[in-house]
Amino acid sequence: MDIFRKKPDIFGKFEKLIIVSNRLPFSVKSDLSLSKSPGGLVSGIETFLKKSGIKNYVWIGWPGANLNKKNFELVKTKAKKLNCYPVFISHKLLEKFYNGFCNKILWPLFHSLPSYAVYDESYWKNYIVVNEIFCEETLKHVTEDSVVWIHDYHLMLLPQMLKKEAPNTLIGFFLHIPFPPPEIFMQLPWKKEFLEGLLGCDLIGFHIYEYTANFLRTLSRTLGIDHKMGEIMYQERVIKVDTFPMGIDFDLFHNACEKVKIKKLVNKIKKRFKNQKIVFSVDRLDYTKGIYNRLLAYEKLLERRPDLHEKVVLIMVVVPSREEVEHYQRMRKQLEEKVSEINGKFGKIDWIPVLYYYRFLNFEELVTHYLAVDVILVTPLKDGMNLIAKEFIASRKDQRGVLILSEFAGSAKELGEAFIVNPNSISELSYAIENALEISEKEQRERIRIMQERLKRYDIVKWGKDFFYTLTDVEERKIALKTKLLTTEVIKQIKKSFEKASSRILFLDYDGTLVPLVSKPYLASPDEELKNLLKALSNIPNTDVVIISGRKKEDLVNWFDGIRLNFISEHGMFVKKYNKDWETLLHLPQEFVREFKEKIKNILETYVDRLPRSFIEEKEFSIVFHYRNADQELASLRVAELIDELLMVTSNLNLNLIIGNKVIEIRPAGINKGIAANIFLKEKNYDFIFAVGDDTTDEDLFRDLPENAITIKVGIGKSFAKYSVESYLKVRKLLNALVTNE
Repeated sequence: MDIFRKKPDIFGKFEKLIIVSNRLPFSVKSDLSLSKSPGGLVSGIETFLKKSGIKNYVWIGWPGANLNKKNFELVKTKAKKLNCYPVFISHKLLEKFYNGFCNKILWPLFHSLPSYAVYDESYWKNYIVVNEIFCEETLKHVTEDSVVWIHDYHLMLLPQMLKKEAPNTLIGFFLHIPFPPPEIFMQLPWKKEFLEGLLGCDLIGFHIYEYTANFLRTLSRTLGIDHKMGEIMYQERVIKVDTFPMGIDFDLFHNACEKVKIKKLVNKIKKRFKNQKIVFSVDRLDYTKGIYNRLLAYEKLLERRPDLHEKVVLIMVVVPSREEVEHYQRMRKQLEEKVSEINGKFGKIDWIPVLYYYRFLNFEELVTHYLAVDVILVTPLKDGMNLIAKEFIASRKDQRGVLILSEFAGSAKELGEAFIVNPNSISELSYAIENALEISEKEQRERIRIMQERLKRYDIVKWGKDFFYTLTDVEERKIALKTKLLTTEVIKQIKKSFEKASSRILFLDYDGTLVPLVSKPYLASPDEELKNLLKALSNIPNTDVVIISGRKKEDLVNWFDGIRLNFISEHGMFVKKYNKDWETLLHLPQEFVREFKEKIKNILETYVDRLPRSFIEEKEFSIVFHYRNADQELASLRVAELIDELLMVTSNLNLNLIIGNKVIEIRPAGINKGIAANIFLKEKNYDFIFAVGDDTTDEDLFRDLPENAITIKVGIGKSFAKYSVESYLKVRKLLNALVTNE
């Protein structure tokens, strides 16, 4: 398992791979024999496993047939010899899960065809149950040295289910279909549950950047979760979201032309159509594939170019799919009627314009057609990747042939030398076929050569290894963060230092540190538990407790009346020692303060209008723009514009721009939390100095305190603090430890 040994000192423990997908790599026939499952997912993963030398793996999935309990046990025994573990799903459950939720809701929605979606509550309930069944089976195989790799839209709740039961297990997820834009995904009634399900992963992968960006935008708009370079902090964990364009077994397709059987079949086809150019189309029966539009475009070509009659033929292969679904039955009938219409309209005794086949092609048959044809149509209305396009290019060792490719297929991002078309434009598609039939061999070779070089570099093995190298990097990041996290042992050491000290001071930030961040500032008043904790802490002899906050001084005094506390408000602008009056640390002319606040407020009000649910908070010496409640996707644009404008205005006004957690504060320069804290340190010789905070303003404090100070950041991220904790709850737990005798 060398793939997990990129960094053997850290990742050598990962020795077992658990693959979980809706389907196993085989299907069960009526006689209970096993045959290979069709599809790019299965063949791709199998090739990756084989070529990467991964032997210690198990594969969990549905066996592809409705089995009674007795037959299921027989199949289970056979499957185990292949490292496979089937899950049992009853026919009734499968119907609502697969044909219902997966294919009547997720499939159309994720392919940006929401009008096809049927939001049936019973489908949703069955989807949950099936994910739970997969979770139960997967947990049987999870060990300390295992990595779980989950595939596709059928199992999007599974990651969170697994993470809940096995929190230390490394989980990767790959989506093989598109992820739609947020405005489409958000039509899903269970959108939050789906996103939270995926956030059980450590790594989430997509075929192309467009789908990655759609997912990140949806996270922001639906759950208010932001990212930094595709990295998310969620429930005290690091999650990476990235792009991995799935490749193919390049050598398999590239060298297939050397096989004797395939050579004979190619010659047979070429001989049959020796005076005709062959246009080829092969796709599973599905409304996302744009098959009908190909017929319309071909018909238009024959109407426009009668000179091509008897000189061109369209071989259209439609692979059976979801035959029990009425919509697909209608689609098949529509295709067959159109084929008959074209053949009846243009055909002659010795020329049939469209040869239509409703059947599955095995590997030899498929590659034979790739090698024999002049033009291939790969024009889905929307597709995650579409490996047919890649297979065709790889197979053409002669560097001949033309690929007409939809701009809405993921592979179009890699195969830009193909004829890229909009499949919704029948005219554009028709002219593309015409041009493809007339392109010179020299240009064909040049286009295919470039695409082949690219596909050879990024094949299926490179795809899989990139995914796992990224996953192991995420694990390394988690481990690095854990080394900084406040452990039980470190808390004991802090408590010991606290008790030994003769004079102590604690600087405690408020919002996000002692209380959770809230939508409106006035909602963050302290609860009784916090008040009692601070009272107990401040009553310890020789202990000074300082609430150091961006809050207004009036808020702090009102909230903590009667408790022996010191305050630093507005990020260092004002200081109040216990039983003394407020001091202003920066003396500024009132005229200057009034003028700069008025000027800045005018700018901020414009952006409040442009960013709904944002608002302005005015303090004595500063003014604040809050956007926590706003649409975060729009906020990312508006706030960037606002910062640019504020920087231009404040550059010559001796003002500081403080960019916090969904908040921007403009205040006079020359003061910060670090400067204010040192006023206390100059007055006493403290031998225990403690500071905790969660925001950028607290970094000034961490940086300016003496080397022996204990500094703690709330949250995960870069900081001058020596330690970090995951949340305000952990801060309270630590402070409780200081006041108890345990």
